[in-house]
Amino acid sequence: MIAYIIRRLIQMIPVLFLITLFLFVMVRLVPGSPADALLGFRATPEAVARIEKQLNLDKPIYVQYGTFMKNLLKGDLGESAKRHEPVTTILKDRLPKTLFLVIYAMVLATLISVPIASFGAMRRGRFPGYFARIYVIVAIAMPSYWIGMMLLQGLAVKEKIFPVAGYGEGFFGHLEHLFLPALSLAIASSSLLVRSLRNSILETMDSDFVRTARAKGLSPHRVFIWHVLRNSSMAAVTVLGIQLSFLVGGTAIVETIFSVPGIGQLIIRAIFDRDYAVIQGATLVFGILVLVINLAVDLIYVALDPRVSYE
Repeated sequence: MIAYIIRRLIQMIPVLFLITLFLFVMVRLVPGSPADALLGFRATPEAVARIEKQLNLDKPIYVQYGTFMKNLLKGDLGESAKRHEPVTTILKDRLPKTLFLVIYAMVLATLISVPIASFGAMRRGRFPGYFARIYVIVAIAMPSYWIGMMLLQGLAVKEKIFPVAGYGEGFFGHLEHLFLPALSLAIASSSLLVRSLRNSILETMDSDFVRTARAKGLSPHRVFIWHVLRNSSMAAVTVLGIQLSFLVGGTAIVETIFSVPGIGQLIIRAIFDRDYAVIQGATLVFGILVLVINLAVDLIYVALDPRVSYE
């Protein structure tokens, strides 16, 4: 396993290089410049030129990229032009909040998806089966930001059951403040998970080894948990990994709606401020998280199915 992880980490190096190159070029194609955003109505050609020189933006783009990569290898992501703080310091403060939200959302998505998919598969042709199919259609049609706004309006503004915004203090404070944003992400991402897990359960229930387990006299509950659900989880893990990768990038709008001080909200603000260093650093962190998630999913495959090897 260690050798496999090392190989995968080495394979990530060219991918990360391409990510940095793509980010660096795309950020500079955005209309406007950090100097214009910083100066506002006080922007003059002389002032803009002075700010661009301070930010190293007056040099050719390949020189800027070379400087960026040289600093990146030293662990330096640059300094925020708006906040005048090191980007690494800003990300260290905001990354745990985004990770907490993403993990919270995936736990809720799992708690939602597994019962709906299980009852939908075990009772196909009856109401629970139809409910699972209806849920998939409805959930897949609703984007997370729309769900978030509806939950915010209904459960926070009108009913005042949950906090309107913020991150909260302490673990239980985080759970309370992040419940609505996590739930909005969970509902949006659970649609594909329900459909995938339900179809996989239906296929597994018709397998020979399941009929053999029933013929041995095992209880239906034990057959479902240890034989059906466990062997159906491979497809769900694939979808879960894909959805988790989408969630990492999809937190931006939801964090902005609920004023969660995470990396997603940071990127949105940095785009409006034309803060190149923050955009590059935060997006690079998202890219690394997606690569790590893909590696973790591959490792989980082996844990769930001994037939899968590290070769």
